[in-house]
Amino acid sequence: MHDPRGATRPLNSLGFARPPAETRVVVAMSGGVDSSVVAAQLKAEGYDVIGVTLQLYDHGAALKKKGACCAGQDIHDARRVAERIGIPHYVLDYENRFRESVIEEFADAYLAGATPVPCIRCNERVKFRDLLQTARELDADCMATGHYIRRFDGPEGAELHMAADPDRDQSYFLFSTTQEQLDFLRFPLGGLASKAQTRALAAEHGLIVADKPDSQDICFVPEGNYAAVIEKLRPGAAEPGDIVDLDGNVLGGHRGVIHYTIGQRRGLGIGGLGDPLYVVRLDPDSRQVIVGPRAALATRIVPVAEVNWLGGGDFAAAGEREIMVRIRSTRPPAPAILRPTGPTTAEVELAAAEEGVSPGQACVFYDSGSTRVLGGGWITIRESRR
Repeated sequence: MHDPRGATRPLNSLGFARPPAETRVVVAMSGGVDSSVVAAQLKAEGYDVIGVTLQLYDHGAALKKKGACCAGQDIHDARRVAERIGIPHYVLDYENRFRESVIEEFADAYLAGATPVPCIRCNERVKFRDLLQTARELDADCMATGHYIRRFDGPEGAELHMAADPDRDQSYFLFSTTQEQLDFLRFPLGGLASKAQTRALAAEHGLIVADKPDSQDICFVPEGNYAAVIEKLRPGAAEPGDIVDLDGNVLGGHRGVIHYTIGQRRGLGIGGLGDPLYVVRLDPDSRQVIVGPRAALATRIVPVAEVNWLGGGDFAAAGEREIMVRIRSTRPPAPAILRPTGPTTAEVELAAAEEGVSPGQACVFYDSGSTRVLGGGWITIRESRR
């Protein structure tokens, strides 16, 4: 970067050509160790830091629940961390926005037989849209989060890259980050070698959350019981129906499509029928759970919609290309061919068939020769072509 007088000024650690004290950064503080360390590190480097925590759902219920982000205890922890490091801290009530933008769609998607990923929608529609706008209103130069992902300045603007620690990489959950958002965001933890390093930094700064366990559940789904949440949000949703095979033969009954996920084998209640059977498809309209052999789960052609493209240039005009894709957060990227079919739609052909590909899940694109995240889309319908 150059100042008006033409002299080159050194960039600070957040990429601005000015002293840290003249750089305002809003840190999204969840109350966990990751975002707390980000706030403490940036404050120690001399930045003008403001901490913001979101209250996303009922505070009373949150206080009774452990192991999820943005609960009552987490808000309390974030406030104590802010006091410890000496930064202003605000709690914003985003409960209505969160319910409308994330929870309602989660319920509808589940009822439609999909397997949604609400954490991605939360990043996309609440944290990186509404909170980011609030950061701008606070005259911040950027917003920092505790996500494990890297941002590099490339020849065509900011690029998104996988974290240095593959075990902590959160790129799957951040594929829908837009280019405009990426220009404003910073991810200070993305280059750390391990979570142990983060906890060591937390202890170094004397933070009360240094040994706090990582959140495991989706914040509004206690103990991972999706069906219970859906029944509460959509009374009567758990209507019974038939379990049928691929030819439509009735094999048994079920207590509601919302209790099943594609790829599920256990708990079907139709044992003793020979080879193991898996949930291959869900049909909410007919209230059918369709089961079949494991081979029927294999999918090579994956249609995706709502594509967010971070690879530069015009997505639809780019044509066919070889990439790596991840269709589940727990699996490493695998080779595939990406074929745009419209401005925001595409067909992904996997080099090797994958099992359990489910509508509602994300399909994230990576550059074949680097750690760069090229964007991604949402899996729409499932085809059984192999």
